[in-house]
Amino acid sequence: MEQIVERAADLARRRWRGLVWLTGTADACREAALALWSAGPWQAPLWVAAEAPPGLAGDACLAPGRSRSRLGGEQDLLVVDAVSAGAGFDPDAFGALAGTLRAGGLLVLMTPPDWGAHPDADYARLAEHPFLPERLTARYLGRLARLLAAAPEPIRWRAGEAPLLPPLAEPAPQAPAPEPSSQSADPDCLTDDQAEAVARLVRQRRRRPLVITADRGRGKSAALGIACARLLAAGEAEILVTAPRPAAVESLFERLATLCPGGERQGLDFRLGDRRVRFVAPDELTRLAQAGAAGGAGARLLVDEAAAIPAALLGEWLGAFPRIAFATTVHGYEGSGRGFAVRFLPRLAREAPDWQGLRLGEPIRWAAGDPLEALVDRLLLLDAEPAEAPADGAAAWQRVLPAELAEDESRLRALFGLLVQAHYRTTPADLRRLLDGPGVGIGALMVDRSPLGVVLTGDEGGFDAELAERVARGERRPRGHLMAQSLAAHAGSREALTARLRRVVRIAVAQPQRRAGLGRRLIEAEAEQARRDGVDLLGASFGAEPGLLAFWRSLGFATLRLGLTRETATGEHAVMVAHPLTERGEVLVEGLAARFRRALPGLLAFELCELAPEIAAALLAEGEGPALDAADRRDVEDVAFAQREPALARPALQVLVRHALARGVPAGDASLCLLVAWGFQGASNERLAALLGVTGRREVTARLRQAAAALIQW
Repeated sequence: MEQIVERAADLARRRWRGLVWLTGTADACREAALALWSAGPWQAPLWVAAEAPPGLAGDACLAPGRSRSRLGGEQDLLVVDAVSAGAGFDPDAFGALAGTLRAGGLLVLMTPPDWGAHPDADYARLAEHPFLPERLTARYLGRLARLLAAAPEPIRWRAGEAPLLPPLAEPAPQAPAPEPSSQSADPDCLTDDQAEAVARLVRQRRRRPLVITADRGRGKSAALGIACARLLAAGEAEILVTAPRPAAVESLFERLATLCPGGERQGLDFRLGDRRVRFVAPDELTRLAQAGAAGGAGARLLVDEAAAIPAALLGEWLGAFPRIAFATTVHGYEGSGRGFAVRFLPRLAREAPDWQGLRLGEPIRWAAGDPLEALVDRLLLLDAEPAEAPADGAAAWQRVLPAELAEDESRLRALFGLLVQAHYRTTPADLRRLLDGPGVGIGALMVDRSPLGVVLTGDEGGFDAELAERVARGERRPRGHLMAQSLAAHAGSREALTARLRRVVRIAVAQPQRRAGLGRRLIEAEAEQARRDGVDLLGASFGAEPGLLAFWRSLGFATLRLGLTRETATGEHAVMVAHPLTERGEVLVEGLAARFRRALPGLLAFELCELAPEIAAALLAEGEGPALDAADRRDVEDVAFAQREPALARPALQVLVRHALARGVPAGDASLCLLVAWGFQGASNERLAALLGVTGRREVTARLRQAAAALIQW
């Protein structure tokens, strides 16, 4: 015991942290960990378990599901219970809380001696109907056990025996804890990196967005707080702050309160006289910006953990706020700066070509070379990056087996890195699902051993008729089967539950090879494999966006459902599409698609009246367009080339829109989108005037006449 406490002191002198891998029975591990808990001078120790051990105060114990509530705090000792009967290893909680451990701290991971031989209690979240948790594979846990056994960093401790301490590297010369006066020219900053970030934030000019990237523990959130204090002191009236969740900006508000002792903090609203800094959740911020209640001349917005926020929302804010800064983690437990760069920075470059970037490299909470940071990155693949494939190699499609992937670390790292880069939010738990999720399929386009593209699928449906009836009636909700159950709940389709459906969960193509047809090859190969497997239809669910809708439509997929509200996770309306693979699948897809097309005009007029017109147009383009008969043409021409009131010819103009789409007019055409917003979504003259940048009903009507003339002559 004393050896471990002394090792913590050695780590503190180096400003490093360490991991203790404690193995044994549940009782023996708890006894040993509690003894360590009592033996050291730990500040704010935290025990992570489903239930607190006997004798431990309730506020010192945290359920894994509440891990994000502690992201703003720090501790010297973190005990993670993955050995008790009701406990398990929660990858997301482990990744989130590891970053709260400060220099000199220890992370104690308690596991059974045969960790990885079978699933643990946390696998219950992975067991989709009809699978039982105990019947799943435990490849993910086995991989963790192998990596820990081979790693040089952990302290290995078998309960009841003396711990085995690995040798420590010599500390770098002069590595004291950062002091403001010695580490940075800025008295409020701990590193020169942080000082540079603050300086750029304070002197930021209009239409010069700033992107700050950093790994965890580099002080980016604190830099935002310091900048807020400086801006308030300079007289700025209001600064808005947003992040995926309030806990992400706790350090921002803590730093702000410290530097502005005359201010008053109430939750995530800080006031200094008549000036303020306030947190607004992403969905509420979007609503305020669209209503004109946030943004505009002089407005400033700071976005923390931007990689975990959908790019669609970031783009809306970019246009609303003349001064905006995005801070994001490069390798994080939730959201990746690499994916942020691929998805959002191209749009940023188009709309704000003078944007600036800054990378914070020097750690603050611990010193460079910290062994725990490197170990956690390896275990959870937080630093996974796509491999660089040979430029001249021919890509071949192949089915990748999770069992083989779990044993091939370099291949796993490359493939998971590709998924991380392509998706706005990939968590550590996604790696476990990749290796142990029931019904998971992996297809990849490979050049040698390097993936150029990957498609991840999950099997759904196959319910018996009785269960399908109960699910459709809302009496049962089996775990998983997202798409099949959604179609049953929203369209009343029992057949969507009894049929076999394969859903595309993720599709990713390496950045250099995008727009070269690899995505099409992946889906076509997956469809052929699914057909051989006896699957009735191949489906996908994603955030509605014109480019994605066009991609899936080009592959023969039909839209079956559109969410009526924006998804919190994506900031977009969820759309479900499918392509039939069997006769049974054809009947099902045709019926569901026809029902959706019939319902769409009514939805656009009411529940979806604020849907982006280009998305509405893309959906209206599906199916056969109605013919524009002589009476319709006359009505349209009376509006376009005479003085007939457009509202009196609305039905003919609606036919014109669908006729134009059927003839190949792009869904993003300005004239077409204007007529969709006016004719199908009932947009008011005020809203249309704002969208067109004109004033008054007369100018809006003139634009409607011009749009009708453009389409009738297409």
